[in-house]
Amino acid sequence: MLLTGAEIVVECLKEQGVDTVFGYPGGTILNVYDALYKHSDEINHILTSHEQGAAHAADGYARATGKVGVCMATSGPGATNLVTGIATAYMDSVPMVAITCNVNLPLLGKDSFQEVDIAGVTMPITKHGYIVKDVNILADTIRKAFAIAKSGRPGPVLVDITKDVTANQCEYTKMPAAEASVKERDNEADIEKAIALIKEAKKPFIYVGGGAVISGAYEEVREFAAKAGAPVCDTLMGKGVYDGRDPLYTGMIGMHGTKASNFGVSECDLLIALGARFSDRVVGNPKKFAEHAKVLHIDIDAAEIDKNIRTDVSVVGDLKEVLSKINSKLEKQEHEEWTAHIMELKEKYPLNYDSSVLSCPYIMEELDRITGGQAIITTDVGQHQMWAAQYYKYSRPRTFLSSGGLGTMGYGLGACIGAKVGSPDKICVNIAGDGCFRMNMNELATASRYNIPIIQIVINNHVLGMVRQWQTLFYEKRYSQTVLQDKVDFCKVAEGLGCTAIRVTKKEEVAPAIEKAIALKAPVLLDCMIPEDDKVFPMVPAGAPISDAFDAQDLAKK
Repeated sequence: MLLTGAEIVVECLKEQGVDTVFGYPGGTILNVYDALYKHSDEINHILTSHEQGAAHAADGYARATGKVGVCMATSGPGATNLVTGIATAYMDSVPMVAITCNVNLPLLGKDSFQEVDIAGVTMPITKHGYIVKDVNILADTIRKAFAIAKSGRPGPVLVDITKDVTANQCEYTKMPAAEASVKERDNEADIEKAIALIKEAKKPFIYVGGGAVISGAYEEVREFAAKAGAPVCDTLMGKGVYDGRDPLYTGMIGMHGTKASNFGVSECDLLIALGARFSDRVVGNPKKFAEHAKVLHIDIDAAEIDKNIRTDVSVVGDLKEVLSKINSKLEKQEHEEWTAHIMELKEKYPLNYDSSVLSCPYIMEELDRITGGQAIITTDVGQHQMWAAQYYKYSRPRTFLSSGGLGTMGYGLGACIGAKVGSPDKICVNIAGDGCFRMNMNELATASRYNIPIIQIVINNHVLGMVRQWQTLFYEKRYSQTVLQDKVDFCKVAEGLGCTAIRVTKKEEVAPAIEKAIALKAPVLLDCMIPEDDKVFPMVPAGAPISDAFDAQDLAKK
């Protein structure tokens, strides 16, 4: 079948089972958009307000569904506007294919209008990047891009196509989409060592990361925890793999982790890391991290082994497969005294907040109660992100979507739109601080254009909350450029962008506002006013041992 390059792009997307793309048109990508127009009954295109929103929406779609997210942009500034979203996906191992078009082949390298070497720009933040200069290799290139994006440790892949390639013709033959490849590894000996280590342990602790979500290993993780007789903590990326309501669950670990998790890991004699990368926000001081423990690390990426923390035993492989093998061989272990001690830590050091005023923790608890913990929660980055991680009880994977590695302010709204498009039967809520919301609030126009029924909750304290918290604790209250007391009215902004808006100033207004927002089945913004000096606790100072976690009560004693 003789097709143009643009038509081949669309046919390849259909091959891969793509039902939705997020993007923004422009001069060099016009041929592709013309082809999409002819296939609008097969591929849904969401026109975002900004290319960054398209990248974040593709990311949110991928995280919520497990499929490869797809975004598109034209050359030059269109392509560079995708960069932050691509980097966000790269840091959190999100499968994404970003398709850009560039100037005609004869114009490459001549500083032509809207020309940028986007493959060069994104080289450090993609699994792979392609520049397609020949229509005859276009189909195979797109197929390879999808295979790379979803195989092994997932990540974003860039496909940049010169405009003349999208106009040129060649023969196209349809091919079935390749399954995500898993590299076969001879890890049986390492699995036996891991089992021996688990059997030796008297005080094991399980630390679950985002790899457990990606591998779909949540059932295996839960079975493993029961067999190992070990308490479980998680990272920001690992939320929902282990049931947040389970008695053995101790909460998040790290800089804003619970004391039960941080103290427990500091006391354990075996730390079992499942699909986690020992990031600095988890580890704190690496020399003091789990210093009394042997470390067992299971991960699909060999590069992560011994990168940040030295291991005693490691198993490289897909977590779901590795745990299946371990579970089939491991007898149930009993650690009653150890687990009882951890339960005492949970009881002694619960999360707490000032219940006398409207606060983000209260809002998250009400949201959890009203949705039964079944909503997809997206967040931006800052205090509200940590409160959303701490106070909503996640019981399923792919229900907490947040920029963990890059820490991207402005991520959440686009991601929420993508998540809702991918999971239309789920309630999807974005939690944003007022500082983050300003970054990409124009995407409310995207939600209203398509009547995508998301709920945008703005935690509005009129400051850059997390930065202000650091300035309060470590910079003698020098609030340099963190006060946002101005004339911006988010309710008017939301209404101007076609959404319903509700302002919340009291605790008793929270539940009715959430219930109304759900019932409307339309994009709704809740502007929630909280005190400017609310703080996220517990907290570990940067670079300190996680056993140094402190809270408001500890500060008051000093």
